[in-house]
Amino acid sequence: MRMPSTFVKRTVGAVALAAAVVLAGATPALAASGTVHTDSGVAVTVRSTASTSGKSVGTVASGAAVTIDCQANGETVTGKYGTSDIWDHVPAKGGYVSDTYVYTGSDSRVAPDCAGTTVSCSTSGTGDSNSCAQAVAWAKAHVHTTDIESYYGYCDRINALAYGFTASGSTTAYVHWTQIPGSYKHPGDSQVPAGGLAFFSNGGSGHTMISIGGGNFLSNDIHGRGTYTQTTIAQIKSTWGQTYLGWAQPWFKVNH
Repeated sequence: MRMPSTFVKRTVGAVALAAAVVLAGATPALAASGTVHTDSGVAVTVRSTASTSGKSVGTVASGAAVTIDCQANGETVTGKYGTSDIWDHVPAKGGYVSDTYVYTGSDSRVAPDCAGTTVSCSTSGTGDSNSCAQAVAWAKAHVHTTDIESYYGYCDRINALAYGFTASGSTTAYVHWTQIPGSYKHPGDSQVPAGGLAFFSNGGSGHTMISIGGGNFLSNDIHGRGTYTQTTIAQIKSTWGQTYLGWAQPWFKVNH
């Protein structure tokens, strides 16, 4: 299932789409192209860093085509195409524009990470008992394909167990997402580091799972009731019809 209609970047031409195409399962390796759009029609400011506080280094007019040579995680911004922390580096201007103002033909990243900007999993400020690496190790050690009752429907609790807690402190996975402070969240970003927690919405309890790196995750129930197995964001979306919200550092309400 694709992102909400306010975030979907619909295809407007074969040339624009072709420039953003990435081989299935591969990390983006080439520059992409996009078109800047704003609701008001005003120009978008190009920043020296992936943040609205970065120094202005120019502007790009609404409707103008841009080349994107890399993308970075930065300040979360809400724009024409939804909310995201992804910023597009525009080499012609020597700076960054928020991806929420750029049509690329995709809801996901379309260019490689900018050097030195990859976000890693961190427990800094969370008070978690286990580190990101320890949580991933715990998750991998508990993979199983049998029906274990304590795993059925308990996605948020399983993540909490991986980080050394007996419960998350939130009533559902979706509620957990809404309670996480914005500084710990990366809405719309599908490049989830090992230990990061991915969240989904289905109009109810939602779903969450832990990343083990390389675009792979460990999730309960996706391959059978009470199981705990490897999966992907795409499989959760297609199999369960869930909407991907983004990922977050391992912050738990029980510890705050």
